[in-house]
Amino acid sequence: MNLSFKDNKTDGKLDITCNNDGFDRLFFSRDVKDKLYTIAWNKGKTQKVIIDEIEYDFPANSILPLVVNQSFRFENSEDIIAWQFNRDFYCIVDHDQEVSCVGFIFYGTSQTMFISLDEKETDKVTSLLNVFKDEFETADTIQGEMLRMLLVRLIITITRLAKQQYITTGDKDDSKFNLYREYNIMVEKNYRTQHEVQFYASALNKSPKTLANVFGLYGKKTPLQIIQERVIAEAKRLLYYTEKSIKEIAIEIGFEDTSHFSRFFKKQTSFTPTEFKNNIKKPV
Repeated sequence: MNLSFKDNKTDGKLDITCNNDGFDRLFFSRDVKDKLYTIAWNKGKTQKVIIDEIEYDFPANSILPLVVNQSFRFENSEDIIAWQFNRDFYCIVDHDQEVSCVGFIFYGTSQTMFISLDEKETDKVTSLLNVFKDEFETADTIQGEMLRMLLVRLIITITRLAKQQYITTGDKDDSKFNLYREYNIMVEKNYRTQHEVQFYASALNKSPKTLANVFGLYGKKTPLQIIQERVIAEAKRLLYYTEKSIKEIAIEIGFEDTSHFSRFFKKQTSFTPTEFKNNIKKPV
């Protein structure tokens, strides 16, 4: 089953996909025009999910948030329920405070999140899904706003669970958590041109040492590793999914010197960009 809402005035779009065989996303080719955030719920047993050609276990009854430029496919897509929306329907960055740090589940950490649902939370999300379905049947002038309100409720629910499951520190200082999250969001917005921690520290009015101390509370990765991993992730996507030359890719992600990009890529992956490109197998 597919449910779809489109606001012709703003180009805002919300889709719900329920238990459809073959549901997937190829951002850099077939789906490049649809910049959709995805919230995928695995209603079945544990299955494999391929995200940007990396295989993960997608646990039973868990939720996976995915950003617009990620490609993915599921082992058993018929067990997946997915909400997909674009920036015009709801901008998660502009409305970050409104939904209590929504940026955390999409950009607030560099790791892939699989957010578990217990019985109580399963009932809550199921009820929300049913209200979504009812609202799709009510085509009036406030339908878009009602669907937006429901999406906010869903995101708040998921964000609360994600913070419980992925923030293990006993430090409850919201200012430190927000700094950690804001850094990740800022990296997402600037990684193509800014590769140094000092840029982000200055923009956040903090010292690099302060950032390092905060990151020590919320994860094992350093601020520099967050930048480097984001750059490498994009480089791999471009190498895998596009026909762009290594020089074009280097320029796109902020390297004026192709040899510098090649050395950086090999240091991070143990392969040169050419070796990586020659060894990948394109999805059918």
